[in-house]
Amino acid sequence: MAMEVTQILLNAQSIDSTVRKQAEENLKQFQEQNLPGFFVSLAGELANDEKPVESRKLAGLILKNALDAKEQHRKFELVQRWLTLDVSAKAQIKAFLLQTLSSPAHEARSTASQVIAKVAGIELQHKQWPELLGALLSNIHQLPAHTKQATLETLGYICEEVSPDVVEQDHVNTILTAVVQGMNSSEANNDVRLAATRALCNALGFAQLNFSNDMERDYIMRVVCEATLSPDLKIRQSAFECLVAISSTYYDKLAPYMKDIFNITAKAVKEDEEPVALQAIEFWSSICDEEIDILEEYGGDFSGDSDIPCFYFIKQALPVLVPMLLETLLKQEEDQDQDEGAWNIAMAGGTCLGLVARTVGDDIVPLVMPFIEENITKPDWRQREAATYAFGSILEGPSPDKLMPLVNTALSFMLNALLQDPNNHVKDTTAWTLGRMFEFLHGSALDAPIITAANCQQIITVLLQSMKDVPNVAEKACGALYFLAQGYEDGGSSSALLTPFFKEIIQTLVTVTHREDAGESRLRTAAYETLNEVVRCSTDETAPMVMELVPHIMMELHQTLEGQRLSSDEREKQNESQGLLCGCLMVIIQKLGSSEQTKFVFMQFADQMMSLFLRVFACRSATAHEEAMLAIGALAYATGSNFIKYMQEFYRYLEMGLQNFEDYQVCAITVGVVGDLCRALEDKVLPYCDGIMTQLLKNLSSNQLHRSVKPPIFSCFGDIALAIGEYFEKYLVYAMPMLQGAAELSIHISGADDDMTEYTNSLRNGILEAYSGIFQGFKGSPKTQLLLPYAPHILQFLDSLYMEKDMDDAVTKTAIGVLGDLADTLGSNAGPLIQQSVSSKEFLIECLSSDDPLIKESADWAKLAISQATSF
Repeated sequence: MAMEVTQILLNAQSIDSTVRKQAEENLKQFQEQNLPGFFVSLAGELANDEKPVESRKLAGLILKNALDAKEQHRKFELVQRWLTLDVSAKAQIKAFLLQTLSSPAHEARSTASQVIAKVAGIELQHKQWPELLGALLSNIHQLPAHTKQATLETLGYICEEVSPDVVEQDHVNTILTAVVQGMNSSEANNDVRLAATRALCNALGFAQLNFSNDMERDYIMRVVCEATLSPDLKIRQSAFECLVAISSTYYDKLAPYMKDIFNITAKAVKEDEEPVALQAIEFWSSICDEEIDILEEYGGDFSGDSDIPCFYFIKQALPVLVPMLLETLLKQEEDQDQDEGAWNIAMAGGTCLGLVARTVGDDIVPLVMPFIEENITKPDWRQREAATYAFGSILEGPSPDKLMPLVNTALSFMLNALLQDPNNHVKDTTAWTLGRMFEFLHGSALDAPIITAANCQQIITVLLQSMKDVPNVAEKACGALYFLAQGYEDGGSSSALLTPFFKEIIQTLVTVTHREDAGESRLRTAAYETLNEVVRCSTDETAPMVMELVPHIMMELHQTLEGQRLSSDEREKQNESQGLLCGCLMVIIQKLGSSEQTKFVFMQFADQMMSLFLRVFACRSATAHEEAMLAIGALAYATGSNFIKYMQEFYRYLEMGLQNFEDYQVCAITVGVVGDLCRALEDKVLPYCDGIMTQLLKNLSSNQLHRSVKPPIFSCFGDIALAIGEYFEKYLVYAMPMLQGAAELSIHISGADDDMTEYTNSLRNGILEAYSGIFQGFKGSPKTQLLLPYAPHILQFLDSLYMEKDMDDAVTKTAIGVLGDLADTLGSNAGPLIQQSVSSKEFLIECLSSDDPLIKESADWAKLAISQATSF
């Protein structure tokens, strides 16, 4: 087979589908019959300079994909498969890969670099291939340029794959030395310099110790700054990418270099080509992100407990930074509004200006206003658009007191511009700016409203008129109306301002969804999102108009289900419409179902709606499936125990949703709907619980299900227990060990990084909600003693959470609640257990004095329950 491998790999890329399919089949057979031999022959193909580049490259890609996958469970399987592969085969493969790094063919070298990094990502973690880094670094300075370039590229990829704690500091130092020397301006070969600069970007996470040493840090920073001045565009761009990465990884070490960096970035923004200028702006956006995070976390109060002080780099740079950013706003492109993925200097500059406004607040306003006043009425559209963009960008950050007078003056000017400006860009940005005004400076929390009885009519008229404009302008007008409606969501007296226009607003939005060009610029989606928001803020007075909308939306959904034999484009459009219509019905159900007088009339539509939702499931579109599931959850909540009449027919779709591991969002939403059903049906859900619990337990034991679905499953146990009370008894023996295992795991995995911390908190919250629901479900039943054996472990879990000190507020509130539930349900049996617990007393005292009213409320209740269970 190895003899023919070249031809098979070439055939696998043939334009003739029969030849291609046959080749793919041959490769699959080879892999299944002899995996070590398959891998060795692919590596041999990649290393063989006599072979065609196409077959070598594909051989390398197949190898790379055999080592890694996006889905966690698949990745785990591939890693295990590699680790158990025959040792001599692995040695052969690795030798071939290292040999390929000196191949004259760039594509073969580059592919080999990526495969070596994937192997390193697996093996270094397991203390295997210890000689790899030594082999790559030993003679890097004597190598011919193309091999040196490939070696540096490989080091960069390895740093991306491997976590810093598996590489010893000596190796880190050698890697950094090799990389920084490769970046040096004395390096004559640009390919080598570029590979080194990219590698440094990936290696920064390894350089903690080096950045703490002044001399080493100075040297690295000098080399990076020099590289930003290289004659080669790609090297300059990559060097700025390094600066961006340094700004977020080593913010606290930047102070000595900021003056030089400002000069370098300003020069790049003014004079360099777009890819470089964009990265130079990105550096300042990244500094803003760092400072916003620090200021939010410590509220400007830098006492001894702040890990990183705020250096106020942005505040210090304001007088020079703001003019530089304002200048970028005039570099618009002719068609940037039409292209959804567009990103250019003007957009990057405006985004950065918005971040600066959030970082420094009021201080930005006097620096930007002269630019706006000078340009807003200029004949050149670029100047008008830039002024409008500048104004819209600074509306989040400064205080309402500082902005209100300006917004009140600008509002009618902007409304006129939206209708009358001859230029599409200016209208697009004006509608966006109005949206930002309504988003940040309108709502019940503000003393002086910008929308009043005097100007409301003009605002609504202009926005509805603009929805007839070209798609990108109409989409932004929908967005502005969305935020306008959102400001009235709490239903204060001011929301009555919209009542006279309600019918016209609804009619206009429905008309927009039917526009021929509604597929462009996300217009159809924006119109539905706005329609939903308008429904959410409707009042009792406008409820009849919302009611009129129901048969209309149902009719539209019905029509999407009738479509016969569609092309794939039409089907995609149809699936999108189904999702949007189900989403709209869900909002209407929530609105009309929440008030007694509308609920009664609304229920006449429930049967028809339910049968439409069930038909949507047959269409096999994940998005529509999610939305229909959410709408059914809302319907269950609104109809309460009457929902039981739909359960028999709905149950098979519920089960399908719970089994949908592929579209794990569908699975997660279905788990949430089980919770809605439990709250609606209470003990009537009992006949379906065996099936549901079996599936949920199966989901928890599967390593194929995305981890994000597991916390909601645990909290779903709590919902089921609350609904069926002591009947949960038969599931205790399965559910409790699962909860116990997950609780132990959640103590071991915490704190690796922000994502992990967030996941751990959601896992703990799910587990605690399960315990809480189970205790409350059994309360007052003769079977409470069944829970006693589990209590010591639960208290131990609460102790370890308390000792660890990294719970977020949600977990703290649920945890103190569980302590109360345990005391409340187990009564005097709980007393001695709680008294033996290491930290219950301290935890309770801490929560009683919490600033968070929800935590304090839970703690007050827990204190009462505990004092009744014990003389605590």
